[in-house]
Amino acid sequence: MKYDLLIVGGGPAGLAAAIHARARDKSVLVVSNDPLASPLCKAPGMANYPGLPGVSGRELVERMLAQARDLGAEFRQGRALSVMPMGKSVMVSVENDAVEGRAAILALGVSRAAPLKGEAELLGRGVSYCATCDGMFYRGKRVVCAGDAPNFDEEVEFLRSIGCEVAVKRLAGLSILGEDRVTGVRDAQGEETPCDGVFLLRASIAPARLAPGLALEGGYIKVDGRMGTNLPGVYAAGDCTGQPLQLAKAVGQGQSAAHFAVEEMD
Repeated sequence: MKYDLLIVGGGPAGLAAAIHARARDKSVLVVSNDPLASPLCKAPGMANYPGLPGVSGRELVERMLAQARDLGAEFRQGRALSVMPMGKSVMVSVENDAVEGRAAILALGVSRAAPLKGEAELLGRGVSYCATCDGMFYRGKRVVCAGDAPNFDEEVEFLRSIGCEVAVKRLAGLSILGEDRVTGVRDAQGEETPCDGVFLLRASIAPARLAPGLALEGGYIKVDGRMGTNLPGVYAAGDCTGQPLQLAKAVGQGQSAAHFAVEEMD
C-alpha cells in the first residue's frame, strides 16, 4: 500500500503532523518506537505548554496518540533504517521491509549517540544496523551486538538462531577495528574481541545515516520556511531541526510540515 504521508517518529512533532494530515483526509503511517517510551513521558508536569499548565508529559502524549488513532492514522512500531526519495515518492525501509509514501516527514527528535570510531568507515563492510536484514550474511560467523533498541534482545536471539556466535557489548567507548572489513571491536577497557560483523542496534539512527545526502546545519536537519529539506518530498519537524528544543515548537513544526506536504499533493 502506498500512503500519502509517511512520518518517521512518534513524538509530539510526529503526532501533530499525523493529526493535521488526517484532518485533511490524507492516509498516514507513523513509523516509530513505542511513543510512550519517549523521554517526554517521564516529565511529571510542564508549566510552559500553552493552555495545559501542569499536564504531565505522558498524559499529553497519550492524548495526542489517541487523537491521531481516532482520526485514522496508522502506526507501525519498528526502526526506520533508511529514507530514500524515488522521483514522485519516498521509500522508507523499516527493519527488513519497505513502505512507500508520496512524502515523508522526519520527526526524529535528537540523536544523542555519537558515531563510534570506525563506524562510518566500515558501514556496509561488516557494520550493520539491522540483524534481521543482514544477519544471514553472517550465518555461522562471529558477530558483536551493541545498542539500546527496544527489540535488541529479539535481534540478538535471531542471530543466535541462525548459528551466529554472538558477543554483546556496551556502546560506550566501543571502537570498531578493521581496514577493508571489520575484524573486531575494542571496548572501553581496551579488551579486543575478534569478529566478522558488528550490529549497532540503536533505538534511532542519526539523520545523515538515515537519509544519505540530507543537508545538516550545526548537526541538525536544515529546513526551509516550509519545513522542507534539500531532499525532494522529505520534510522535517521538531527537535531534529535544532534549537529551541521545546515541546510547543515541535508541535507547531509538525503541523506546519504536514500542512506544506499536503499542499504539494493537492
